[in-house]
Amino acid sequence: MYNYLKLIRYQNILFIALILFVLRQLVVATLLDTYGIIVYTEQWHLWLLITATTLLSAGGYALNDYFDVKIDTLNKPDKVLVGRTIDRNKAMLVYQVCTVIGMIAGFALAWLIKSRTIAVIFIVVPGLIWFYSASYKRQYLIGNLVVAFLSSLSIILLAITENAYLMEFHSTKILEPKAIVMFFSWIAGFAIFSFLLTLIREIIKDIEDEYGDKEMECRTLPIVSGRKVALIVIFSLIVLIIALLLIANFYLVDFQGTLSIKYTVFGLILPLLALISLLIKAKRPADFHQASTLTKFIMLIGLLYAVIFNFLLAQDTGILFINLFNVH
Repeated sequence: MYNYLKLIRYQNILFIALILFVLRQLVVATLLDTYGIIVYTEQWHLWLLITATTLLSAGGYALNDYFDVKIDTLNKPDKVLVGRTIDRNKAMLVYQVCTVIGMIAGFALAWLIKSRTIAVIFIVVPGLIWFYSASYKRQYLIGNLVVAFLSSLSIILLAITENAYLMEFHSTKILEPKAIVMFFSWIAGFAIFSFLLTLIREIIKDIEDEYGDKEMECRTLPIVSGRKVALIVIFSLIVLIIALLLIANFYLVDFQGTLSIKYTVFGLILPLLALISLLIKAKRPADFHQASTLTKFIMLIGLLYAVIFNFLLAQDTGILFINLFNVH
């Protein structure tokens, strides 16, 4: 059983579920609370979204390993599951079961909140996952962009789902359009952060897997343009993230005190600078694997900004912190 959990990357699946739950409860629900719309305990649509998103992701991981047996045998032979501890046909079955149940959950969500947009997304996403695993990931930058897009889309889906749910079940309570604009804006910020950081991590992983990818004639960024160009792209993206974080804190985030900027500097910007340093020194695949792990850590810290957001909003407006404590 543990091998099947490893096949679907259960740690990543739990992380996706955590992201969606935390952003909904600590960002979206909190913002709505300030406009008199209390939705903390209304979660069935959230759980349907989490089920659909995590199952499609799990199926995607299984499919990816199914197609990448030869590459993974060259790059990380000790971690290959498909064809060794898990039969190829069973790996494909895992993909099919996860994808079908995930799509059913997505369609059920779309039907219950009457959203054609969500229904279309849950048709398009499985197709993107298939073509990524079968072809896109071996092409120049396309695979990286698809994964980054899917990562950010799961967060954007949260905003689309919540908006459709509010329109269907709370239409009489929505008197202030600014509430919708605010939570869409904040979710968009988290989605942009997720897109850029996922893109960085995917390029780092391409550098790490360069040997096997080259043997299998893949056309990834480090293979086609060289490792130096790939690193320049990564450094440029890191600089862009830092610039956006500083702009957001000084011009867009309207909270009292310095907690937000301190968290941003010490929790995100300094680790991003450490990532640059680590990549400059990196020589072996193990070094790039370490950099990839640091990128995941930075993503977690970025997610936990939702807690800071919740605290600062509670402090400014008098609502309960995490819907439990008064910090005003």
